[in-house]
Amino acid sequence: MLTTLNTSYTDTRAADLAWALGREPLPALATLDLELSGAKLQLRLLGASHQVLLEEERGVCSETVACIRGSSTPLPLGVAKRIGDWEYEFAARVEELTPGQFAGRAQELLALVADHPHGLAGVFPGSPHAFTALLAHRHEGQVHWRTWHAYPEDGQLVATRTRVGVRVPAGALSPVGV
Repeated sequence: MLTTLNTSYTDTRAADLAWALGREPLPALATLDLELSGAKLQLRLLGASHQVLLEEERGVCSETVACIRGSSTPLPLGVAKRIGDWEYEFAARVEELTPGQFAGRAQELLALVADHPHGLAGVFPGSPHAFTALLAHRHEGQVHWRTWHAYPEDGQLVATRTRVGVRVPAGALSPVGV
């Protein structure tokens, strides 16, 4: 789903992004509710980037990547945590692109997400290349999502990957060959 966000572009630089787990739902400009094999997932576009809410019978997980006032947790390159019965993995990278590369990459990503049944993208007024996009799927019992945050004025594209899955208790694995 592709939407034009009815707000000003509030993220000013990739370096201003912060990461947080467990935040309450923040006001969203657009949402997409998904059911992925028993997992309820809500993709949320904020005035300051994204939030993903995951709910399963085992619990809930909330990930926020945004310009969060007063946050002391900058965007990490990687995180691996246990959340109840889940293992949570997050990775982020910043791509530096020329204006021509940026325009091409923006068009490619918006086309990928816009018509995908598990995708949500929002374009900010004033620049066709200022956008935030999210794409989710479930694979082998784990929920995955990817996000992209575009900063055309600086030629920066922030890409994130997240995986949340059930933790396998020690001793529950069968020996190889059995």
